[in-house]
Amino acid sequence: MASLYASTRLFVNFFQPSFKLAEKRREGAWVHKRYHEPATPCQRLLADGRTPSDVRQRLEETYSRLDPIRLLADIRTEQQRLADIANGSSAIAEQGTLDDFLAGLRIAWQAGEVRPTARAKPVKKRERRRPDPLLSATPALRAWFSAEPWLTGHALLTRLQCEHPGLYPDKLLRTMQRRLKVWRAERAHELVFGALSGEPQSHERRDARYDAGALEIT
Repeated sequence: MASLYASTRLFVNFFQPSFKLAEKRREGAWVHKRYHEPATPCQRLLADGRTPSDVRQRLEETYSRLDPIRLLADIRTEQQRLADIANGSSAIAEQGTLDDFLAGLRIAWQAGEVRPTARAKPVKKRERRRPDPLLSATPALRAWFSAEPWLTGHALLTRLQCEHPGLYPDKLLRTMQRRLKVWRAERAHELVFGALSGEPQSHERRDARYDAGALEIT
């Protein structure tokens, strides 16, 4: 932690600019904010007339000896060491050279976030919370939709209620409409790109395909 803090403190204070609020005023329901130009803490100290000359000299000498790329490489290395310790790894990776770090920057964007302590958590797939109320009627509904794809969810539900009185209440209309949206998306994809593969599609991709092919269906 001490090694990580030492590198991070120097990088933030000398090479990481930030905005500082200069003024805030309210006019009715509107709040107007004005900020100073972005600057590092070191630049703000040097620009302040109250900073003593010996402090200015020490800051300038320290700044002249620092390399931001080397500091960033040290930060990443120490983060990896902490991640290995947190994961119970007995072998800690050896620190690479600066050339290795620079070479990795060219392709680091392909892996997204490069910090080892910020790994993405796996997203758990949401399962159905109750039995599908239209499971037994799905083959018939799909056949009706294939024959007349312009039918609405209300029309399909009404037809289903006529075929099976008392089994499918009106509260299933929203479920029917969601099911119909998925089928229309699949039909739109077939019209534009050909038949769908056997892989299950996510809701986001199905909705995107539906938006793309809605004009074809309607």
